[in-house]
Amino acid sequence: MTAPERRTHGLHGTCVAKDGQGVLITGPSGSGKSDLALRLILGSAQPPFALVADDHVPVDQGPDAPKALAPARHAGLIEVRGVGLVRVPHVASAPIVLAVSLRPWTEIERYPQSRRNEMSIAGFAVPQIEIDAMSPSATVRVRLALSLLDDPSRLYGADE
Repeated sequence: MTAPERRTHGLHGTCVAKDGQGVLITGPSGSGKSDLALRLILGSAQPPFALVADDHVPVDQGPDAPKALAPARHAGLIEVRGVGLVRVPHVASAPIVLAVSLRPWTEIERYPQSRRNEMSIAGFAVPQIEIDAMSPSATVRVRLALSLLDDPSRLYGADE
């Protein structure tokens, strides 16, 4: 019997990981994906995040969750606008447990608890939040959402 074929997809975005949990950051070009990732990786909060992939995220369709992979040629490299490619702490892979969609502050619903946001990634429904990457609290919002994943009633509101 042969092993099932693994399917790998590529996504436009940036993926970081903390404690083995991957966070996929998506948004239009120039929306701040790499900037937000850089602040999560090199910021002062502990424990820090590590880079999985920047700009193009290969995603393996795993058995339990989509898994972001570091591209071999660019492992550990992140684009820092105005500086160039910079090497940062990185990991080879991480299951994607949270998706962060970047949008302008004015387009984000104030109380999204009325519905559960999810992004479909490689056949899996992954919880999704929307934030403005340039908000001073953007990194705190990502950390908070990640910490609330085990308690959906706190992440999505008491009506879940």
